[in-house]
Amino acid sequence: MKIFLVGYMGCGKSTKAKQLAHRLEYPVVDLDAEIVKKSGKTIAEFFETFGEQGFRDYESEILKTYNYPENCVVATGGGLPCFFDNMDWMNDHGETIYLEMEPAQLVSRLHNRHKRPLIKDLDDEQLLEFVKVKLEERNPFYRKAGIIVNAFDLDVEKLEKEVKKLQG
Repeated sequence: MKIFLVGYMGCGKSTKAKQLAHRLEYPVVDLDAEIVKKSGKTIAEFFETFGEQGFRDYESEILKTYNYPENCVVATGGGLPCFFDNMDWMNDHGETIYLEMEPAQLVSRLHNRHKRPLIKDLDDEQLLEFVKVKLEERNPFYRKAGIIVNAFDLDVEKLEKEVKKLQG
């Protein structure tokens, strides 16, 4: 089973993907790390060089052409589900789990802003407003996930139980 973790930046997709993969004894795939590996650029450098549209095109290509193991846990980029048919593709090719969080919770976790091109120049107040607006735009895509869990203080055991339900 391929399990795709989706949600806004800072919700814990990469961390929970590693923890869940370890518990399930599945390999973990981090799509942002794959983009960095294949392009030779950090996400910030890729945005700077090719712009957001160039990044979204490449991100979608990596999602759909990556040679996934039969069983794996995939950490996606925060915007990936919201472009092209990416969310539908993930639902057609695996199980999706939305790691949901409130805007204020996300802001409290978004450190190292300089590494995040969309928020690098925002102060806390601007960031909170930005996150509120973006979540409103993105939630219709995120909510297409097969499972929605509150990711604030999410215990990996709870996440594993949700996956076990899918496995029957």
